[in-house]
Amino acid sequence: MTDVAADPENAAELRDQVVDTLIRDGVIVSPQVEAAMRRVPRHRFTPEATVEEAYRPYAAVVTKKNEHGISISSVSAPQIQAMMLEQAAIEPGMRVLEIGSGGYNAALIAELVGDSGQVTTVDIDQDVTARAERLLAENGYPQVRVVLADAEDGLAAHAPYDRIIVTAGAWDIPPAWITQLTERGRLVVPLRLRGLTRSIAFERRGGHLLGLSARACGFVPMQGAGAHQEQLLLLCGTDEIGLRFDDGLPGDPSLLDNTVRTPRLEVWTGVVVGRTELVDTLQLYLATALPGFCIMAVDPALDTGLVEPNHPSFSLAAVDGGNFAYLRVRPTADDRSVEYGIHAFGPQREAFAEKMAGHVRTWAREHRGGPGPQIRVFPARTPDEQLPGHLVLDKKHSRVTFSWPSATAADQAVPPASSEGDDHR
Repeated sequence: MTDVAADPENAAELRDQVVDTLIRDGVIVSPQVEAAMRRVPRHRFTPEATVEEAYRPYAAVVTKKNEHGISISSVSAPQIQAMMLEQAAIEPGMRVLEIGSGGYNAALIAELVGDSGQVTTVDIDQDVTARAERLLAENGYPQVRVVLADAEDGLAAHAPYDRIIVTAGAWDIPPAWITQLTERGRLVVPLRLRGLTRSIAFERRGGHLLGLSARACGFVPMQGAGAHQEQLLLLCGTDEIGLRFDDGLPGDPSLLDNTVRTPRLEVWTGVVVGRTELVDTLQLYLATALPGFCIMAVDPALDTGLVEPNHPSFSLAAVDGGNFAYLRVRPTADDRSVEYGIHAFGPQREAFAEKMAGHVRTWAREHRGGPGPQIRVFPARTPDEQLPGHLVLDKKHSRVTFSWPSATAADQAVPPASSEGDDHR
C-alpha cells in the first residue's frame, strides 16, 4: 500500500465508521471481510467523490454516465460489496475472476486471496479498465490482472476459477460462467428475476448451479452480448402508467388498452406486517407465482389518479388477459403495521383480485419468515422432467428453477436461498 500521510485526516476514521456500521447491521460477519474493508482506502478508488461521499455505507459512487445522463459504471455501495464478499466466502490462495471493474472491489478481493492467490478483473469498457488499472497500481495492487473484454464467454485464459463475482446486473448466466468454475466453486451474481434483482451465491454442482443465498440489490445493467432490455407497456396510450416486463410482453397487449378506465376494485387481504419486518420473500413469491407479473411505474408529472400506488416508481403488479392489478398497503390503526391489499381493473377484476390476494395469503401462511426459495440454474437444453422446482424461468442460456419450502419445514435436504429486504411494495 502507498503512503497514507497525504490522506485527509478523517479518512481512516470514516472508513472505520463504515465498517462498524456494517458489522452492527449484520452485513459484515467475517473477520476477513472486516480486515479487508478496514485496510483498503476506498476514497482513493473514488476520486469523483468527496471523502465523505466515498464512505457513505449505503451509497454507490457513479464513475461514468452515458449521453442521456444514466449511470453505466459505478463503485458499488460498501454495503453491497461487503454483502457479496461474504456470499463469496473467499479464502487465501484462491483464483478469482471479477466481471465488471472499478478497482476498489478488486483490491478487497486481493486482500482476501493474499499473496498466494490470483485476481483478474474484466470489463467491456476501455475507460473503466484504464481507470481501474491506474488506481490499482497507484494504491499498491499491481498484481491484480485487468483485462478489456466482453465477459459473456468468461475469461478462459486464466480459468478455472474458485470464485467468479459479477458486479453488473445480469439477466442470464452464460455457460462459461459455469464451466470455468472449479467443482464446488462459487458464482456470485446480481441476477434479474422478472424485474427483481437478487445477488445470488451459487455453487457449481457438475453441470448446474445450486443457490446458497439470495440478497436484494440493485446494479447497473450488463453491457455487450449479455445485455437484455426489459419491455415497456404503456396503459391508455400515454406515458402516465407503464408496466415493465422482463421476460416478454403478454400475448395480446391490446386487451389492456382501456383496462384502467374500468371501475377500480379494492380488496384487502388481512395480511398485516410490521413496518420493519423483512418481507422480501413476498416479492419473489409473487414474481414466481403470477405468470403475468410485472413492475408498475407512474410518471408523477402526468399522474391523473387512475392508479394510487404506494411507490410511484416501483409497484408489484400483474396482468391476465384484459385484467390488471397491483399490490398496495394501508396503515393499521396504531400506524406500526401495514395491511396488504389489491387494486384491480378489468372485466374479471373480482376473480383476478382474489387470485392475487390468495397468493399474498399463501405467502403469509406458508412462507412468511421462511428462508425463501431454493434457486437452481440448469443449461437451456435441460428437459422438463430433469428440473426440480415449482416454477421454471427460461432464459437464453439457462433454465432457472424455484422451489418454495414451507417456513415451518424442519428438515431441508438442501438449505434454501435466503432473502433480505423490508420494502412493503
